[in-house]
Amino acid sequence: MAKNKCPECPRCLPGWLVQFGDLMSLLLTFFILLLSMAVMDKTKVEEYFEIMKKAMGFLDSTTSVETQSEAHSTQDNTSSDAEDTKEEGLETALEEITEIMEEMNDSTSDNDENMSIEKSKNEFILDIPSTILFDENEYKVKNKATKKFITKISRIIRTIPQTLHIEVSGHTQNNDFKSNSLPRNNWDLSALRAISVVQELIKNKINPSLLKISAFSSFRPKSEIESENRRVEIRFFAQDSQEDILEEENFFDRLE
Repeated sequence: MAKNKCPECPRCLPGWLVQFGDLMSLLLTFFILLLSMAVMDKTKVEEYFEIMKKAMGFLDSTTSVETQSEAHSTQDNTSSDAEDTKEEGLETALEEITEIMEEMNDSTSDNDENMSIEKSKNEFILDIPSTILFDENEYKVKNKATKKFITKISRIIRTIPQTLHIEVSGHTQNNDFKSNSLPRNNWDLSALRAISVVQELIKNKINPSLLKISAFSSFRPKSEIESENRRVEIRFFAQDSQEDILEEENFFDRLE
């Protein structure tokens, strides 16, 4: 019996041509994406990322791109408004405290030591010489003018948004001060002076949860002049922004 021969198949395109066509299609898509992203429109870039996530199954397929874009836009606006509020509150507090500081400096013009303010990003520090607040080696605020000054600061704090936090830190000069009763040494003196200022703020209805106390004794000198190192610093800062910085640092730590 003769074997049946397989009929000849019609001639097809070569296999390499099909792969070449696929490659050209992919390259065209790639260059179109590059061109569309070259504008660097933040909203569009976010939409592209969301579309990719959606295609890969990270998002609910029923969620529209427009809805996702509106959600991102709302989050961005909310974050921006919060940052603006913090900056405005900080600037307002800085201007008003600077004004009453200058008034206090003018009233104590006989004293060589004056208060000063140092401003940096998202914070400013009010530097108060210890001689204005306390008697030598004492930690209780007794001067009426000083108490009035703290009262004015408290009024300003109460009017600004509660997004600012306050750290009161005590500093002393480098000497061999020792005593058998409180304050026993410079550590006690710097801590108790900071506590006294905080207590005055609390008496003037400042929320204690916004306050922080630090003591450095003589180990954070301001200058080589010992008299300038005897001071109390009141630092005003935005707590939320510092937490964001810490979160960013922790994120990069995880990448290592």
